[in-house]
Amino acid sequence: MASPSAPPNGKLRAENLDRGMLTQLLGYGLRRAQSAVFADFASTFARAGETLTPGEFGLLVLVERNAGLSQMALSRALAIDRSTLVPILNRLQARGFLVRHASPTDGRTHALALTPAGEKALAKFARLVKAHEKRITAGLSAAETRALIELLERVRTAAGPL
Repeated sequence: MASPSAPPNGKLRAENLDRGMLTQLLGYGLRRAQSAVFADFASTFARAGETLTPGEFGLLVLVERNAGLSQMALSRALAIDRSTLVPILNRLQARGFLVRHASPTDGRTHALALTPAGEKALAKFARLVKAHEKRITAGLSAAETRALIELLERVRTAAGPL
């Protein structure tokens, strides 16, 4: 039997749901925010005729900023296992964005580097991400944005290592 507050047709719209204690849970709020942010990211890239995930963007930035980064170090930095990382690297390499070569310091590992095409693509992607960031932080001041990033880092630290 429907509850007294349920609409006559028995269908509730998502925005009208009683979320109970969920609205007081940080994890729930983070997940909803992440979903909205990722959707805007995907939309931003789709409008530009590009396909890239936030994780792929982060990976490209880390490779660009850390010359000779090993796959193992990248895996740790992204908190993903090797079996998840390798297909992502394969996709980005197939798109001509990065190369893997033997590490000059350890022949057992691969060092990663962006290709010239990858550097050019990353510059374009960075412009798209900046526009995306401007849109998703439109309701915050610059100080509030910095404070939110700092608070999220504190939550991450308190939650323990990845």
